[in-house]
Amino acid sequence: MRQFMLRAAVGALVLSPALLSSAARANIAENLDAVIKFGPRVAGSESNEQARAYLEAQFRALGYETRRESFTYPRFDDLGSGVRAGANALTGRALQGTVGGEVTAELARVEGVGTPEEFTRANVRGKIAVVARGQIPFADKARNARAAGASGLIVVNNTAGELRGTLGDRVELPVLGVTPEVGAALRAGERATLSVRVREGDVRGVNIVAFKSGVVKPELLFGGHMDTVADSPGANDNLSGSLAVLDIARRAVNTPLSARSYFVLFDGEEDGLRGSRAFVQGHADLTRGLRAMFNFDMVGVNVTPLAVGGDTTLQELARKAAPTLQAFQDRNGSDHAPFLQAGTPALFFHRGIDPQYHQPGDLKADPALISETVDLAMKVADAVLVAAPVR
Repeated sequence: MRQFMLRAAVGALVLSPALLSSAARANIAENLDAVIKFGPRVAGSESNEQARAYLEAQFRALGYETRRESFTYPRFDDLGSGVRAGANALTGRALQGTVGGEVTAELARVEGVGTPEEFTRANVRGKIAVVARGQIPFADKARNARAAGASGLIVVNNTAGELRGTLGDRVELPVLGVTPEVGAALRAGERATLSVRVREGDVRGVNIVAFKSGVVKPELLFGGHMDTVADSPGANDNLSGSLAVLDIARRAVNTPLSARSYFVLFDGEEDGLRGSRAFVQGHADLTRGLRAMFNFDMVGVNVTPLAVGGDTTLQELARKAAPTLQAFQDRNGSDHAPFLQAGTPALFFHRGIDPQYHQPGDLKADPALISETVDLAMKVADAVLVAAPVR
């Protein structure tokens, strides 16, 4: 990165690497503390807008122009589902696509994974069936339970943590996912009330695009998603990535890189890459003209050392900049995927899934790790701009 600054930033103040690193960490830490206080940033929520306004103001304070790009999409929301068994009020999550409803009936434990024969043997007719997750898709479990006469279904996670799942197909049966601990508290023959409270409707998402005045055909795009899942403050997933984008913009502000780049904070990633898909669909000419899109997702906790996925040529450039850098199996589960699908070279920066992923405990991210990610990204950006196009 220092090489790029020395070559490109004529007349600009150039800090030593040590001073720059210290300043970067301090700036990132300050922004982390400010945004995490807003709480979970679910797309369409007030806290999501508060965070967006704060981050937009940071870009503007650096001298960038910003614009908001809105899009809408349908979303399924759990409004607070659970099960009451005896004196215990136990929480869970409605499986996406389930119908809502409240059912009071006897609990029936199903031995196995939820085949038609297993539901029949458990005598679930008129009862709330309780079955383990695994082997059979959620929708098939629900269909089998309904066919056997169950009035509701509870699916118990087979790993630690909440069960967040999707039926895929609509089944006219209230279906709740619960943790192993909740599942263990549900006793066969006990009378219980299953409450599945859901809402289906349109959500308005908003992307932030930051750019220098007059830039309409960027060569590079730096992006990360700003939104979180419900109940998670999202320090690592993905405030860390958002602040990496902001810090790149901060470091680039007095260099030619700022006049060749867009900086985008996507909304609705947790609902299916909605913001990045909307951006690609709405800017076909722009995305075709990009030499690279850099995506930052979960770069603030070092579960595994920083690694890259995406376009193989960009991966090679990244490994030249950092010879020990590893590549990882990229399943296109983040905001670079729509760009790759549109034919834009894209590079994904990631440090693995940390234990607080999608949990209320996602409260910490390390500014030093975010700063280190930015260091590498700027070296790769430099390499992309001086190399032949990577297409």
